Amino acid sequence: MDKSKILYAEDDETIAFLIQDSLENYYEINHYADGKSALDAFNSQSFDICLLDIMMPGLNGFDLAQEIRSSNLEIPIIFISAKALKEDRIKGLKIGADDYLVKPFSIEELILKIEVFLKRSKKINSITPQYKVGKYDFDPKNYTLKDNEHSLTLTQRESELLFYFIRNKNTILKRQDILKAIWGDDDYFMGRSLDVFISRLRKILANEHHILIENIHGIGFRFSTGTNE
Repeated sequence: MDKSKILYAEDDETIAFLIQDSLENYYEINHYADGKSALDAFNSQSFDICLLDIMMPGLNGFDLAQEIRSSNLEIPIIFISAKALKEDRIKGLKIGADDYLVKPFSIEELILKIEVFLKRSKKINSITPQYKVGKYDFDPKNYTLKDNEHSLTLTQRESELLFYFIRNKNTILKRQDILKAIWGDDDYFMGRSLDVFISRLRKILANEHHILIENIHGIGFRFSTGTNE
């Protein structure tokens, strides 16, 4: 079986060597020492997942992620950075990253996260049906919302969250249950991640006035469609 291919952008030679050495038995890992060369590689090759440092010369990790997201809304992006401030993590998620690991971290944790995203990107099989979301047809396999005039491609996280809501519509859902189902855990940072993605879905569905993602104080959320269909 072919190995999954990783785009890895990191300017610290020591850290890059250690991570490459640890991952190369499991994945095909292509390392780039700056954001510009990583972007050039992304635009000319095919990758399964991106691991991005933030503080790099020239094109930093945030800017690199924005460039990647502008052309590909589906590929998983994991930031790996020494920048531990909450604001940096939230900024990374708003750009479109799927996760954020703060250095130092264990290789075991990194591999676990890589595997989670690789499996999620491949697990929805080709016969997954489409679902009606207001005027849109939602295809969770291809992360798309389509109507007669437009087609919108969601990120993987947005699609997974919307799919979870649809399967549990008109039901009060606990925050911790959503987090464990989508993120695999329910710590503080992942809770903030959930809030970011809830905000994104609300904006996407803002014109569907009968569809609501309600805050249920002290409990979680309810995805209301105004119909029992």
